[in-house]
Amino acid sequence: MQHSDELISHISDLAERSFTRNIYTYSGFLNLAEQSSVHSCEKELKFAGIAFFGGQDGCERQMVRFGSPEILGYDEDFPICTLEIRPLSGKFSDELSHRDFLGAIMNLGIDRELIGDIIVRENTGYVFADEKMANYISENLVKVKHTAVSCTVCSKIPENAAPQFKEIDLVVSSNRCDAVVAKVFNLSRGKSQELFRSGNIFVNGRECENSSLELKDGSAVSVRGFGKFIFDGITGQTGKGRTRTRVRLYV
Repeated sequence: MQHSDELISHISDLAERSFTRNIYTYSGFLNLAEQSSVHSCEKELKFAGIAFFGGQDGCERQMVRFGSPEILGYDEDFPICTLEIRPLSGKFSDELSHRDFLGAIMNLGIDRELIGDIIVRENTGYVFADEKMANYISENLVKVKHTAVSCTVCSKIPENAAPQFKEIDLVVSSNRCDAVVAKVFNLSRGKSQELFRSGNIFVNGRECENSSLELKDGSAVSVRGFGKFIFDGITGQTGKGRTRTRVRLYV
């Protein structure tokens, strides 16, 4: 993770370059804490047109783009490719995890900021990557852990890489963020509060220090080390006056 001052300086340079040269500019993939730092000065950067994207909706690691069709007079896609990494032989494959796929890519000498989210489905990895590194990775990644793999650049995002959810109905004291987080991940209220204090909870890409924040319909909540969910809103009340809510947990 970049130091906040260094990151903001770099992001400000990208905004200025986009505006003065009439071109789109892009950051590398930013983690949640880095995105939160950019959001903190978003008002100062809006003059250049700012957008976040990670390859598809719901991605945790995202690029920042400066420039917009309204400002520049033309459109341009984010420079993100999808890689599919598949064992050559399912029968003799190791059990492969997110960490295994990331480690194999990092062993090629690639900077972390060039790699976005990694989604693992049935021992196959789908990786969002900066397009300038996609061909290099596909040509050089031949093994993950002890498993021989094929790595291809996809022409479009495979259906298996799309977000998958588990719908959960909850009964909570209120739609406060700490109450919902504690219920979703089966945590004590104290542990939930600790996660807020340690900067591990993000709502819509912004670090959330206010544990009493009332979640709005559609809020995306990420809890570092536990997972991510979409708050779909209040669905009713119990006979004892408690709040019924529904969330979609990323799986």
